[in-house]
Amino acid sequence: MNLDLVEVSPNASPPVCKILDYGKFKFQEQKRASEAKKKQQVVTVKELPVRPRTEEHDYQIKLRKAREFLEAGHKVKFNLRFKGREVSHHDIGKAMLDRIREDLSPITRVDFQSGLEGRFMSLIVSPDKKKMEAVAKAEKEATVEETSEE
Repeated sequence: MNLDLVEVSPNASPPVCKILDYGKFKFQEQKRASEAKKKQQVVTVKELPVRPRTEEHDYQIKLRKAREFLEAGHKVKFNLRFKGREVSHHDIGKAMLDRIREDLSPITRVDFQSGLEGRFMSLIVSPDKKKMEAVAKAEKEATVEETSEE
């Protein structure tokens, strides 16, 4: 009948075997594995470099980029790098990371914030779905009110 004896569960007591078409069995296993792979979610970490003396306009651009990454579902890592003698003023760097954390707090949660590690400080934030939905809802209500006033 062109069927094979396949040991399905070798660790069971007693071992379990089936009589089936081995090629079809392998194909179905492969198909199940690919379906499971499709459903898994891959989280990527996007890195944004920052300096302690970053100007306001550049800061706003980095914040806007971070919001785009967060809305796409990615985590964002801010790397604050000190050059030369800046490292002696790590309080300025900490203030910069605190400001970033504060500005992004309506849509994120902080995963990790490091102290001074060599010449770097870092902050990792991830999107908070509930907060993002609440902000989107508030923005939508604000635009509806503006259009109704006109």
